[in-house]
Amino acid sequence: MPESRRLPRAPAFWSVAVLLVLMLAASGVPSPLYRVYQEEFGFGPGVLTTIFGIYAFALLASLLVVGGLSDHVGRRPVLIAAFLLEAVAMVLFLVADGVGWLLAARIVQGLATGALTSTLGASLLDLQHRDRPMGAFINSASPGLGLSIGAVGAGLLVQSVAAPDTWVFAVLTVVFVLAAVGALLLPESSPRLPGAVASLRPQVHVPAAHRPAFVVALPLLLACWAVGGLYASLGPSLVADVFAIDNHLVGGLLILALNGTGILGSLALRTAPHERAMLVGALVFTVGGVGTLGALLATSAPLLFGAAVVTGFGFGAAFLGAVATITAGVAPGHRAGLLAGVFVVGYLAFSIPAIAAGIAAGHAGLTRTTEVYGAAVVVLALVAVAGLLRARRRAGSLAAAGRAADEREDRLAPAQLPG
Repeated sequence: MPESRRLPRAPAFWSVAVLLVLMLAASGVPSPLYRVYQEEFGFGPGVLTTIFGIYAFALLASLLVVGGLSDHVGRRPVLIAAFLLEAVAMVLFLVADGVGWLLAARIVQGLATGALTSTLGASLLDLQHRDRPMGAFINSASPGLGLSIGAVGAGLLVQSVAAPDTWVFAVLTVVFVLAAVGALLLPESSPRLPGAVASLRPQVHVPAAHRPAFVVALPLLLACWAVGGLYASLGPSLVADVFAIDNHLVGGLLILALNGTGILGSLALRTAPHERAMLVGALVFTVGGVGTLGALLATSAPLLFGAAVVTGFGFGAAFLGAVATITAGVAPGHRAGLLAGVFVVGYLAFSIPAIAAGIAAGHAGLTRTTEVYGAAVVVLALVAVAGLLRARRRAGSLAAAGRAADEREDRLAPAQLPG
């Protein structure tokens, strides 16, 4: 198709944003269905979190291998192939009649989602308006929005229709085939650097200029995504088994309480300096984590939902600040690779602790496991706050030293002029 017939830049940007949310919504759909599958196929929390975790590992493998591929071969070919792979995953869910099929479906979905996460995110940075940069905001807000839509939509179907998995996965199969066709209309926005084959070596590529910001944001990324993994994998089971609310929609609403308010956090701090957004988000996130521990100790569902709202707000603000800080000024040919690095860290924190929690819950119980998990996350968030304050003081000291040097030069300058 000639480039003249592609979508203009602004419609292409918003089309990519919609596709990103749609893909993330599909990744959130299985969460409310896990308990349905548990009852149908007869497996426990350990198997449940393994099904959840294997998706994240497949996604990580995809990010590590093809996360930066679109920087070399173009965004459009990767998008088309990955959307078709998403459609295959939906078909596997559609025909699943046992744990093996669920594992296969989640592996394929993880591979597709990893490729789409970095490529769609890089496309947003490519296509954003220079005077109104929205790429970092949408990249940070879309996980919360997408996961919320997917979880709540699937929860509603579980409560209201027979065979909800058939409905949702049949529709998503068609949607992703149409998305692959629609990707043909997008303009090519990558400079296509050489080295496509070399880029397939598993790696996390963080350009040297962006490493200090990446290190500062690291503890915060770990804490935020670890909580997201706990809610996505065990949240509905927590509502049913610990708080005695046997309603699939309520389990989906708990995920909405966390992820949906993440959007509000991103919006509220969208115009704030990046470092301030990270610090405010980390502090609010810590308060939410303490509230979650209080809800477990008091066995209070309203407090649990309130804490999830506060935690989600902090997550959104912190993740916005982290993404904006890490990607500030990144060269076009390194955008997909750098975003892949951010999401590799995120999905490692999203998956490994949740799998460990699922295994531990079978031995120590879901309540005790969640209490220990929550306490560990609060400590990690406090470490992140301390690191951010230290980085801010260091930056202030450097700025003060620079101003002092300038003042000395100003005082010396007249003495150096010829008489």
